[in-house]
Amino acid sequence: MRKFNILVFPCGSEIGLELYRSLNLLKEITLFGVSSVADHGKFCFENYIEIDQFIDNPDCIRELAYIVQEKNIDAIYPATDLAISLLKQNEQFLGCTVIASELCTTEICLSKEKTYLSLSGKVKVPTIFNDEVEKFPVFVKPKIGYGSRGAKKIESKTALNNHLSEFNNCIITEYLPGDEFTVDCFTNYKGELLFTKPRKRERIQNGISVNTRTYMDDAKEFDDFATLLNENLKFNGAWFFQVKRNKNNELVLMEIASRFGGSSSIWKGIGINLPLMSILNQFNIELKLLAGRHYVEMDRSLNNSFSIDLKFNHIYIDFDDCILLNGKLNLEAVQLLYFAIQKNIRTHLITRHQNDDLEKLLQQYKIQALFDEIIHLKNGEKKSDYVSFRDSIFIDDSFSERRDVSEVLGIPTFGTESIICFVKN
Repeated sequence: MRKFNILVFPCGSEIGLELYRSLNLLKEITLFGVSSVADHGKFCFENYIEIDQFIDNPDCIRELAYIVQEKNIDAIYPATDLAISLLKQNEQFLGCTVIASELCTTEICLSKEKTYLSLSGKVKVPTIFNDEVEKFPVFVKPKIGYGSRGAKKIESKTALNNHLSEFNNCIITEYLPGDEFTVDCFTNYKGELLFTKPRKRERIQNGISVNTRTYMDDAKEFDDFATLLNENLKFNGAWFFQVKRNKNNELVLMEIASRFGGSSSIWKGIGINLPLMSILNQFNIELKLLAGRHYVEMDRSLNNSFSIDLKFNHIYIDFDDCILLNGKLNLEAVQLLYFAIQKNIRTHLITRHQNDDLEKLLQQYKIQALFDEIIHLKNGEKKSDYVSFRDSIFIDDSFSERRDVSEVLGIPTFGTESIICFVKN
């Protein structure tokens, strides 16, 4: 299979980061991350580029076109709804493929008002009210936006007026009291719907689904709903829609997005990589799906990455309560050892392990070969006497050991909790 240079923009958005997690380990893909602001993308993308202009500035398109030419980009993967629409509008000027459905579909999906008007009578959409609402509760959400950002259940006329004074570009719809589902879909370049799977959004924070589960019950009603949407809009690649049950237990459309969803990566758990499929599909490559049938739950949380301005060529690291922690391997420490190998940093195991089974334990956990040197101290010997290289860092769970090395040698010392700071997530 040919290789592709793929530019993700804006790369630090939630979608951009999920695209990175889905594509960065694939031999067919070389990723380039581009952002208009210094965000988390620069901690993830090895090929990271920061530009001066935001997406709604014409100069942004010119900067992206220059990067496309300079880096031989095969395709741009937009990572926000607005980016999809604007990049698709300028696809010819950009000089490469934009991984998205055709422009008319993206613009309909960008606006909930256009979505409901376009699909009314074809699928069940919520009743829309003007400002003169007589019966509550109702549900209010921005006409343009995604997820639950700015969306709210409204219980009274006063609450409605207050909300509209703060969010004036809203649409007022009937309130749907039932369960909510997201249905992830994939349509190939021929217009054939190849994949449709529902999931439940169990927990939402800041408009983002942070806990989602695959829906294991009969999914025919979701398949039928997806088929109708696919027949009435021209999708190409990954897309998703959200539905909720009304008081009669019927599925009602909430919104559609003509893109990969942040939590759509749950399907990697059954062997389906929607971002990769979308790239291959954009170049008219025939796809065959091999999906598991097991249950998957995905939970998302805020993660940390670090950039430390510290140069070193050696790592001295303790064994007990550092590499071996509570009778188990500390996987963060093992990750650090492999990171050191990759960066040509020499590793030195320095330990006071009391028993005579150190070599046996290293063999048992298959980590002996990860060390360039193994220093097994006797009682009373100081670790600072055995640290031979000053361009080193010293890692030990013991504060007294760290203090001795710091005072004698003046090198940076760290506790076990700091290991993750030196490993790229």
